[in-house]
Amino acid sequence: MAALPPPVAAIRVAVRRALTDVPRDRPVLVACSGGADSLALAAATAFVAPRLGVAAGLVSVDHGLQAGSAVRAAEVAQWAREVGFAPAEAVAVQVAGRPGGPEAAAREARYQALVGAAHRYDASTVLLGHTRDDQAETVLLALARGAGSRGLAGMPVQRELAGVVLSRPLLDVSREQTRKACAMLGLTPWEDPHNTDDRYARARVRAEVLPVLVRTLGPGVLDNLARTARLAAADTAALDELARVGYAEARITPGGTRSAGGTVDGLAVSVLAAMPAAVRTRVLHLWARELGASPAALSHRHVAALDALVTAWRGQGPAHLPGGIRATRRGAELLAEQDGGLVAERDGGPVAERGQGPAVE
Repeated sequence: MAALPPPVAAIRVAVRRALTDVPRDRPVLVACSGGADSLALAAATAFVAPRLGVAAGLVSVDHGLQAGSAVRAAEVAQWAREVGFAPAEAVAVQVAGRPGGPEAAAREARYQALVGAAHRYDASTVLLGHTRDDQAETVLLALARGAGSRGLAGMPVQRELAGVVLSRPLLDVSREQTRKACAMLGLTPWEDPHNTDDRYARARVRAEVLPVLVRTLGPGVLDNLARTARLAAADTAALDELARVGYAEARITPGGTRSAGGTVDGLAVSVLAAMPAAVRTRVLHLWARELGASPAALSHRHVAALDALVTAWRGQGPAHLPGGIRATRRGAELLAEQDGGLVAERDGGPVAERGQGPAVE
């Protein structure tokens, strides 16, 4: 028996690891555009999942951004049915009119479609085809934006979105390996023109920045960037846990009463001031989120203004947060207001977008 080609073996091992702990009574879905990364992921899943007793389906999202995209998505779904995926479907989404740039709008539409499909089929997990190269690009883009440890943590191996686990089995697999695996399996990937369109920052990083880094610093730079993301993710998780504990300790009701839970709109300045800066700013971010500030609109500038109410208090006016929220300091308390009074006094309490802390992606 011929030895299994190393790229094929590496991807199957990565998928097996990802599927080891998924519930056996619920299916998983593979998100597949037809590109080399997701096609290699799908092929590996079609081989591994049945051997683990895991039902697997596939979803190909048609963003409608290129001519023939609907046909391509349908062809991917047809291939998936032929190799044993059930369900296997193409899902069209509307990208135009969504907030943010084109990349962010397409990503939001794609995840919305994938989570929707997972809910329809009661799937526990959606497998995504991001590779080590994608992670390296993400870290470089975060550095260019001046992001902190959360940005440098890149894409998590797993995260939950609306009750569905988004899993990235290939973050330790290179893009070159996925291309070789497709060739060895006789699969012809689709080449997304957006990947070479220099209007997009990620495409420029992929085509121009990473090749220069590899030539200058050696091929190990990609592994090192991915390792940076793993280390930053571990640090971020620890800081987030400290922030959750600190948030519970700092919460107060209007008038200075400490609270163990419920609708709370204030924070105790003395408790905040005693925290390390990295923890305190996370607590302030959590507070702003719970008050209803949109994660997409909440920026470093907003959190810095909140922090100044704690660490550089000189009687200044309120910090203005997204959603028309004003955070102000009254003596030893930070309180949040909107037109009509304290946030907690409005009918129904805070208008919050509940989440697991600051947005990861």
